[in-house]
Amino acid sequence: MSQDNTVADRLLSDARKKTARQESSSLGKVSLIVGIIALVASPISIAGWIGGVLAIGLGIAAVRSPQTAKLAKIAMALGFVAILVGTFFFTLNIA
Repeated sequence: MSQDNTVADRLLSDARKKTARQESSSLGKVSLIVGIIALVASPISIAGWIGGVLAIGLGIAAVRSPQTAKLAKIAMALGFVAILVGTFFFTLNIA
């Protein structure tokens, strides 16, 4: 009977760890930070493009969690703006 309790305890602790990982807002925060850095670096065209794509990708991954959905949407918007600003400066330098 004691073996059943240890298996149950282990399963319960694994479930709690999984729930804690799902509720973590670190991916949302990382995507927001990458979005801000991408926007700041966007006058350097390639940095804006790469950072913008990373921010959008991380935002898509983070938007699945209800706790990080708002941060993820902001990060995706910042990534999109970074790509646009990077494109603007790229065309400005070409012309």
